[in-house]
Amino acid sequence: MTAILQAEGLRKRYGARVLLDIGRLQLDSGTGYLLMGGNGAGKTTLLRILAGLDSADTGRFTIDGERHDSATSRARLAPRLLYMHQHSCLFNTSVAENIAYGLRVAGVPRAERERLVAEQMAWAGVAHLAEVPPHRLSGGEKQRVALARARVLRPKLLLLDEPTANLDSAARGQVMALIGRMRRDLECVLVATHDPELMELPDMRHWTLADGRLREGLPG
Repeated sequence: MTAILQAEGLRKRYGARVLLDIGRLQLDSGTGYLLMGGNGAGKTTLLRILAGLDSADTGRFTIDGERHDSATSRARLAPRLLYMHQHSCLFNTSVAENIAYGLRVAGVPRAERERLVAEQMAWAGVAHLAEVPPHRLSGGEKQRVALARARVLRPKLLLLDEPTANLDSAARGQVMALIGRMRRDLECVLVATHDPELMELPDMRHWTLADGRLREGLPG
C-alpha cells in the first residue's frame, strides 16, 4: 500500500487545553478509516487540519510524497483532497447543478459533465430529483446529493465529518450504504463518527481519538 497522507508531530491547542497531540498519522491508498471519539474530542478539528481548513500549531505533512506543511498548501490540493462537513452547503439551484458544480469549475465539457452527473445521480438514488431545489429535499436526500457531488470529482482522499448525524433510521441506512460503496470506489476514505452503526461497516480500520491522542482500535 502507498501512503497518501502522512502527518508527524501534529499538535493543536485551544488556550491551555491540548486538543491534539498526535506523533504520527498515516492514511494509505486502498484503505478506509473510521475515526471515533466523544463530542469535543477533536475529530472535526483533525479533519479540517488535514484538509487545510484549519492550521495546526505544529506538524509536518506529506501528501503524495510532497511536503504541504501550511494549511494554504493543503487547501490547494482540492479536489484531490476533499472535506465534507456534516451539514453540507448546497447551492440554491437544483440537484443536478449541485453535482455538476465542481466539474464545471474544472472545465469539464458539457456533454461529459452531463454524463457524469447522470451516473452520480443514479448512484445516489436521486435521479428523480434532478431538477428539485435543495430546500425541498429531506436531510437524507441532501446528504446523498452531497456525497454524489464529492464522488464525481474522484478525490484521492475524502474526509467525511459525521455523515449520518441527525438523520432518521431509514436515511442513515441509505447514507451508510453509499459510504460503504465509496470505500470500494475511491482510493481512501476517512470517516469521523460516533454513530455505532457506522462502526459496523466492513473492511474499515478503526481509530479512536481521546485526550488528544490517536490510537488504533475501538473506544473503550
